[in-house]
Amino acid sequence: MVQDWLNDDNYSHGFLIPVIAGYLIWQRRDRLSSLTIRPSDMGILFLIGGLFIFLLAGIGAEIFSMRFSMLIVIWGMVIYIGGIEMGKITLIPIAYLSFMIPLPAIIWNKIAFPLKIFATKVAVMAIASLNISVYREGNIIHLADTTLQVVDACSGLRSLASLMALSAAFALLSDISASRKWILFLSAVPTAILLNILRLVATALFAQYCGEHVAKGFLHEFSGILVFLFAVILLFTFHLILKCHRKTNC
Repeated sequence: MVQDWLNDDNYSHGFLIPVIAGYLIWQRRDRLSSLTIRPSDMGILFLIGGLFIFLLAGIGAEIFSMRFSMLIVIWGMVIYIGGIEMGKITLIPIAYLSFMIPLPAIIWNKIAFPLKIFATKVAVMAIASLNISVYREGNIIHLADTTLQVVDACSGLRSLASLMALSAAFALLSDISASRKWILFLSAVPTAILLNILRLVATALFAQYCGEHVAKGFLHEFSGILVFLFAVILLFTFHLILKCHRKTNC
């Protein structure tokens, strides 16, 4: 997985996931230290089950299931060594590690393609509303003097994967109610999609008025970083609003 994190920009956030999971466990240190260690043989069932999934996935060369089985094995070891109560306390941090596992390509492409088409359609509508001559051909945006292709990297799925991992961390670390945690977590979806569409519109405007070389050069890469940072700020602001709203003095 480390090789994927290094070579695949879609999952470069994978390096942060174990750190965040470790912090989530550290947050529970008081509850864990007060537990009486009661090893449970039930952990053996999860351990064997995880290893069985690993073996079957290895035979079928299904990398995602092989990697996911690691989380089952880890949780099984926690229950076997520390007991069922320790397993309950560490379940969410261990489950959070799933964000570091790259999705199978077939699932990724199934999501990326319609998301790419949707982003292109909405971006073209927004550009046309600015009285700019534009038309769409699949995932290709045709302007007067240039043509822009919305590739998979511009579908918004890359930022969506990172933002969902981040919003999940915000939700888990916050002391808001469970329903608001879910709202905060799911808010990453419209945030990523909307900001990606705005990025496409901005890229088209730069291409129209400043030239294709400007839109496809350093500015294009920098806009991706800028959009992600803005998305993080929006998520954090939304988190503060949800947290503030539960207090009667806000």
